[in-house]
Amino acid sequence: MSVSAIGKPGVQMTDRTSFLGARIPSDVEIMVKHLKNLDKELFRKILKAVVNALEGKDCRESVRMIAESGTLTEEQLSYIIAGMYGLLKEALRLPTSSLKQEVFKEDLRELRISEEFITDFASVVFGNRRSALEAAASQQGPQLPGIEDFRWRVDVAISTSSLARALQPSILMQMKLTDGSAHRFELPVSKFQELRYNVALILKEMNDLEKRSVLQIQD
Repeated sequence: MSVSAIGKPGVQMTDRTSFLGARIPSDVEIMVKHLKNLDKELFRKILKAVVNALEGKDCRESVRMIAESGTLTEEQLSYIIAGMYGLLKEALRLPTSSLKQEVFKEDLRELRISEEFITDFASVVFGNRRSALEAAASQQGPQLPGIEDFRWRVDVAISTSSLARALQPSILMQMKLTDGSAHRFELPVSKFQELRYNVALILKEMNDLEKRSVLQIQD
């Protein structure tokens, strides 16, 4: 059995793990404290700036205007922005098939976030702007080249300087990547079977890990 928070005063225990993890991130906890005395209008201004940042837009001017309003200290504002950013990033990381809207709202209620703020958070995570936020996140993350073309063949060396390799089959593989580079490598059948076995083992372990209840977000 897992809990949404362990050893956290003021946070209720539950039989499942929060979308934020078994231990609530410190930046989210600090944000919650500063939200208690925040009015709705200011909350929405900050939330809008954070959403713009998640979409890759320049939000420095809007943040500067909020800071100059004098309602919050610079430290308080930074805590709220960091917490909102972390909370939304974690929620948007999960597909809507795994994180249901009611589960998301319930997790925020356990953090003692007010209902009107919860509604605004949910409108970001499950609203019309989600696709734009997901697209921006994919572009902002580390990019690695993908496989554009893959070819292979089995080769048998008839004439070789090594008697151990004579008439022994080997597998030649060539990959062309999306960045234009090409890589060619050769390995004996025994090593290929070892590679195939290890890949199958990793896939099985990943499947077993996904089935563990501590990592599942249930309806």
